[in-house]
Amino acid sequence: MAALNESLRTIRVADQATLLTLVGREDANLRAIERAVPEADIHVRGDVVTVRGDAGPADAAAALIGELLLIAGRGHELGPDDVARVAGMLEEVAKDDAAELPRVAPSEALTQSVLSWRGRTVRPKTLGQKRYVDLIEANTITFGIGPAGTGKTYLAMAKAVQALQSKQVTRIVLTRPAVEAGERLGFLPGTLGEKIDPYLRPLHDALGDMMNPEQIPRLMEAGTIEVAPLAYMRGRTLNDAFIILDEAQNTTPDQRKMFLTRLGFGAKMVVTGDVTQTDLPGGVRSGLRVVREILTDLDGLAICELTSRDVVRHQLVSQIIDTWGAWDEARLKTRSK
Repeated sequence: MAALNESLRTIRVADQATLLTLVGREDANLRAIERAVPEADIHVRGDVVTVRGDAGPADAAAALIGELLLIAGRGHELGPDDVARVAGMLEEVAKDDAAELPRVAPSEALTQSVLSWRGRTVRPKTLGQKRYVDLIEANTITFGIGPAGTGKTYLAMAKAVQALQSKQVTRIVLTRPAVEAGERLGFLPGTLGEKIDPYLRPLHDALGDMMNPEQIPRLMEAGTIEVAPLAYMRGRTLNDAFIILDEAQNTTPDQRKMFLTRLGFGAKMVVTGDVTQTDLPGGVRSGLRVVREILTDLDGLAICELTSRDVVRHQLVSQIIDTWGAWDEARLKTRSK
């Protein structure tokens, strides 16, 4: 006998390929849906998906299935990790509605193409990443602040390559503070290029994922792509360029001001960093923290705060970030007593 409060949701899927993508290989996605909403009873028969349960869980499961069908219907593959990510995004959407933030559907975020190359497509994988990409598009200067693994630099690089290919800019400038904010390189062996290369290598690697690696040296020789330490930015005006400053937590307030004032006509800047991983010597305040305090409410400048929910590496990375953050907060409270 059915429970008095039990609800039934029926979803008909006309396209068999979409239904197979939803269910997943050996029903792996279906089991992932059941794990995401364990209070709902989900069955697939023919081209019909039925959801039974109390109204709340039944609605949640139906909404999850609806978003997954939209993604599958647009030709995207789905796996259990994608199911879990979409379920988490739907929970986040509910929180955003309560906070009166702009609503973004998971299916919209996960199917947005930032850059395509050789069959690979760079896309946002979380709602936070979707907002970050949209802010870069809409603003002249965008700050991407968040923990490791949130795609801050990678998505910024994809937007830079996209802007270059579409002729929105004529060059890409990539920079990082080398070693420390003071950029003390003298003790390292080798030429200046050999000294700074390890610190710029992540930027080279990201470029290699998005462009023909054989083409990059020619573009660098022509000045179309420049990868240089932050010290090389002083005294310059960068026009018609897409400029990315990575690892910005390792810059002082003066360096931050110096960099931002390099902005020229037709240029766009993205500044990325993680304020919890500052390598500055004791007593030196990170310029990235200062930015969050003083550069607010400026037209054309946006600050995007990414969190552990936006980590797209192994799920343990997100858990480590949350656990470490709680430990740091408790330690600071103990010190203040």
